[in-house]
Amino acid sequence: MITEEQISRFISEAHRVGDAGLTVCSSGNISWRIGDEVLLSGTGSWVPSLTRDKVACCRLETGEVLNGVKPSMEHGFHLGVLRARPDVDVVLHFQSPYATAVACMKDIPEDFNVTAEVPCHVGAEIPVIPYYRPGSPELAHAVVEALTHHNSALLRKHGQVVCGKDFNQAFERAMFFEMACRIVLLTGGHYNTLSRGEIDDLETYILGKKTK
Repeated sequence: MITEEQISRFISEAHRVGDAGLTVCSSGNISWRIGDEVLLSGTGSWVPSLTRDKVACCRLETGEVLNGVKPSMEHGFHLGVLRARPDVDVVLHFQSPYATAVACMKDIPEDFNVTAEVPCHVGAEIPVIPYYRPGSPELAHAVVEALTHHNSALLRKHGQVVCGKDFNQAFERAMFFEMACRIVLLTGGHYNTLSRGEIDDLETYILGKKTK
C-alpha cells in the first residue's frame, strides 16, 4: 500500500523537474512504480508545481485507477514501459527545451555521442520515434517498443522520454540527453562524436561491460 510519505516524495521529485528547467506548465508527466502500484502525475497537472490532488494511483497490471484521480494521457506508455522493464521503476517525459528543439529539426541527428556522458549514462543508441498524437495508442506502443531495449528516446515534434531504476538515474539520463541536444544546437550542427572504438573503451573502463 502506498504511503503518504511516498506520495510526498513523488511530489518533491515532480517539482525537481521544474527546478531543473526540464518542463513548464502542464507539459510533461512522470511515474513511479511502488510494488504492484504506480504513482502518475494526473491529467492536466502542472508537474513543476504538482499537488497531492493531482497525483493518480493505478494498478500496474490493469491500469485500474485506485484513488479517483485521472492519470496523464500518456499513462499508456508509462505503464507499458514499467511492465516491460522490471529493472526500472521511474519513467520521465517532458518537453525539455533543447531536446524538443532537436525533435523539431528537419534533419534529426543519428548520433548523439558528443561527450562521454552520453554513451555512459543516456545510451550509445537513442531511438527517434516518429510523430504520433500525444496520448494515442500508437505513441504508447512506439515508446514501449523503443524503451524495452533502450533507456532514452526522442519523440519527433514532441520531446524526450527516459526511464531509470530510480529518480536519480532517470534524471541523470534526462539531463545528459538535454546537454547533448544543447551541444548539437549551439554548434550549429558542426560537431564531432565519439568513435565506436572510443565508446567501446568507455564501456570497458567506465562501465565495466567488457574486459581486455
